[in-house]
Amino acid sequence: MIRSKLRTLLLGGGSAAVMLATALVPATASASPAAQATAAAAGFWSCTVPPGYTYSSTTNTLNCGGSGFRTYYFVQPPSDGLWACTVSDGFTYSSTQNTLDCSTGGGFRTKYLLRTPKTGLWACTVPSGFTYTSTQSTLDCSTSGGFRTKYLLRAF
Repeated sequence: MIRSKLRTLLLGGGSAAVMLATALVPATASASPAAQATAAAAGFWSCTVPPGYTYSSTTNTLNCGGSGFRTYYFVQPPSDGLWACTVSDGFTYSSTQNTLDCSTGGGFRTKYLLRTPKTGLWACTVPSGFTYTSTQSTLDCSTSGGFRTKYLLRAF
């Protein structure tokens, strides 16, 4: 009985180790160029945030020159549904979170759930080209604690 349970545990652990090793093996050169381009466009680590991009995470690195640690940004093109550290032009946001992900000098910072503005979206800001037809008081949009107004957008 004990031997049977031990064998089951060992087999399960061995299977898990094989699955983990398979997942950790780097992708081969057989990946299609389109798949590689999509992965590259999704995001990359950079010493600066290029125009037209936002960033979703930071870390400290010695790779960006100068003496001591510098901020290294995980930059991505802004897109609907992306949690980002800045709100890009042409986007609004529908929720926030207080996080260390966006920290450039220590401490908590606000992260925003980017949304493409459209009629019927509850958003934390009213972007250009839109008005609103209703409001609600919520903690969803808070950047410093407390209730904020959320707007039901309507394009005009």
